[in-house]
Amino acid sequence: MKAKVLIVEDQFIEANNLRIILKRAGYSVLPLAQSVEDALQILGHETPGIVLLDILLQGALTGIDLAGMLRERNIPFVYLSANSNKLVLDGAIATKPYGFLVKPFRERDVLVMLDVAHYRHQHQQESVNQGQYHGGEKKATMPGRELPAIIGASPNFQEVLTNSNIVAPSETSVLILGESGTGKELIAQTIHSLSPRRNKPLIVVNCAALPANLVETELFGHEKGAFTGAVEKRMGKFEQADGGTVFLDEIGELSMEIQVRFLRVLQEKEIEPIGGEKRKIDVRVIAATNRILEDEMAAGRFRMDLYYRLNVFPIFLPPLRERKEDILLLANHFLHVYSQKSGKMVTGLADAVIYDMLHYSWPGNVRELENLMERSVLLATGPVIRSLQFPVFLKPVAGRDAGSHTKTMTENERDHILAVLKKCDWKVHGKGGAAELLNMNSSTLHSRIKKLGIEKNVSARISNEPKS
Repeated sequence: MKAKVLIVEDQFIEANNLRIILKRAGYSVLPLAQSVEDALQILGHETPGIVLLDILLQGALTGIDLAGMLRERNIPFVYLSANSNKLVLDGAIATKPYGFLVKPFRERDVLVMLDVAHYRHQHQQESVNQGQYHGGEKKATMPGRELPAIIGASPNFQEVLTNSNIVAPSETSVLILGESGTGKELIAQTIHSLSPRRNKPLIVVNCAALPANLVETELFGHEKGAFTGAVEKRMGKFEQADGGTVFLDEIGELSMEIQVRFLRVLQEKEIEPIGGEKRKIDVRVIAATNRILEDEMAAGRFRMDLYYRLNVFPIFLPPLRERKEDILLLANHFLHVYSQKSGKMVTGLADAVIYDMLHYSWPGNVRELENLMERSVLLATGPVIRSLQFPVFLKPVAGRDAGSHTKTMTENERDHILAVLKKCDWKVHGKGGAAELLNMNSSTLHSRIKKLGIEKNVSARISNEPKS
């Protein structure tokens, strides 16, 4: 039997449309709630399987306030939103929803989102019940299939593999987020390899590398004679991926005009080549970016409706500096690979090299580590690598040589927030709190604390702070 759904939405027409969609699909729908107070009354005697939650509601409390209460009760929730305000979005994302649905609601999007939220919540509960993963290297697996080598034992990277395995069998669009060099394309390859489309093409498109005057024809194709110089028909990337998957890397680089056409592909599953007629295609879309799309949307450079269509199932790839447990695993893997390629017997790393690697910030992430190991193997004169050639302006942070390190922007931001938190005795909200001193919204500060990896240090104190 399908889950009970609670809809918390103060616009009756939109709430009623949702109710009709859900009932037609076999869901049991609880009475509509127009405010947090209405929702709490219903929650007093009902336990929904999932809550569809508007952000801005009637009354003093918002959907973000209710989200915190739902998380405490372990009730999954999905936001209903058409809001592009960055502060509101940051506050909503900080509550860890299972997704966003953009208004106006489309039946297919609603039902897919409910399925995704259900599976993610169910798998999260199973992971909690089974305990944390313990061990060394872990790879995504599928019986009888060779998948891309994905190496990592850190908890935050294990979460990436877990989410990849959850979403792979579905048709859901995936948005992979992370800094350059973290392995976004490798994760896209894994999702495709684990999906029912694995025997069909995976077409990779680097949006940042497409010439501005050729983006449209590269993605959607053109007919012969469509413009001067079009001497033959050209099949675009989406049509090449028909039946399979298209991976759009650096999606944030697309112009607003192309974003509109891409949105049609997501919504209608159809393309319109230059000089041709509309035609249906069957593609799954995986997109990736190293940009913060909430900032791009707030600045008017990324469409809100496209953001929400893509953000059905986001996967965040942590930077290598937040995967300390994986640095030596990856280093030894690349050492083995490039030793075999070069025909050298390089088998290990000196203690001083290991020390430097663990104290380096790795701004180029896994790609930088791979390049460094390849270069080190080529330069090695014996079986053990005894020194590394880091960029001169980014030396390892070592206790014996800390003064030579130039911190990254992220490291500086983290140190600054930590210093302010300590100055405020870890008070975040209210008069004299860190949010006031930093001139930040408290929800935004919570989001930055989590993203910068200092949530555990302050979570106990923050949870006891009153809201301003």
